[in-house]
Amino acid sequence: MEDLSIYIHIPFCNSKCYYCDFISFTGQENKVEAYISSLITELSLYKKDLKDYKIKTIFIGGGTPSAIDPIYIYRVLDYLYSNFNTHEDMEVSIELNPGTLSLEKLNIYKQAGINRVSIGLQTFNNNILGSLGRRHHAEEFFSSLDMVKEVGFNNINVDLIFGLPDQNLTDGMIDITTLVQLGVHHISYYSLIIEPNTPMYKWHQEGKLHLMDEDSERKLYHQVKEFLKYEGYVHYEISNFSLDGYQCKHNMVYWNIKPYLGVGLSSHSYLMGKRFWNTSKLNDYLDSLSEGNLPVEDEELISKEIEIAEYCIFGLRLIQGINKREFFNRFGVDLRDIYGHTIEKHKKAGLLIEDDRYLRLTDRGLDLANLVEVDFLP
Repeated sequence: MEDLSIYIHIPFCNSKCYYCDFISFTGQENKVEAYISSLITELSLYKKDLKDYKIKTIFIGGGTPSAIDPIYIYRVLDYLYSNFNTHEDMEVSIELNPGTLSLEKLNIYKQAGINRVSIGLQTFNNNILGSLGRRHHAEEFFSSLDMVKEVGFNNINVDLIFGLPDQNLTDGMIDITTLVQLGVHHISYYSLIIEPNTPMYKWHQEGKLHLMDEDSERKLYHQVKEFLKYEGYVHYEISNFSLDGYQCKHNMVYWNIKPYLGVGLSSHSYLMGKRFWNTSKLNDYLDSLSEGNLPVEDEELISKEIEIAEYCIFGLRLIQGINKREFFNRFGVDLRDIYGHTIEKHKKAGLLIEDDRYLRLTDRGLDLANLVEVDFLP
């Protein structure tokens, strides 16, 4: 049986953060029941086609999955376990927001087989949290983390963002040192991206945001990398650090271009040689499934040329880089036969380094990854 990962999208939120461009909604609580029933219907429509797959990881994201009654999460996972092949050591993750948790809720997650939690902190600075439109305070994160540990979760990720409005280098280092002192197993460390059609984009266009300059951002990122290395964390992907053995198995599926199915509003899938994605309109999603139809909006066949390019681009995000033997085994061609000129160009510029097994970005290359990756496009 071939391994498969599943992403489940829960689009409901208590409030919308000012930087968020994900498909999520507030004030739609009356549609949660119908949405969860539709999710289960969607899974049922894939059941026959996936009989030869075995689920390796599940990731429940959003939105804010912890904003809805946990029994809904239990129902979806219970259906999955009862109707699909699963690995005994399956990784099952859920995104949580501080201020939305209780011991009762976390215990239901535990009973539902969830064994990894990802908490959206972003920063410990309450003033900055307010400027992001986050509803929680740092104190709520501390109490949420205590509850997560009390219930017995022992695989905990925390999301941080750097380069935030009014954030300085000291603020950034306080965030990371505090988190390490709390003993979390995994840290996702993302640079703020200001997306169009968000309040933050509008304020940026109006010159109302005081953002860290690019050099300071890079300096903070390097300081954080060195500090986490000293503290025993493995830097295994551009934005991700973990204690040994706590790498996110689900995200590794994306970065290695392995099969995954996305269910729920706007979810993307990569399966059976094609990429396809669901509608991002809630009523269309519900209506399609009420009629027994999959809510797929569109699809594209993935050519070998595109698959090779994506494998390289995602592979370079991994700190170990592209495994040249795995590349040959997968595609039947040597990496250098396709990208020899590109590799030499970026090696001479000090952005790529190569040994017998791997092609990887240098430290400077990690800072300029986008410039390197674009040259791997067909």
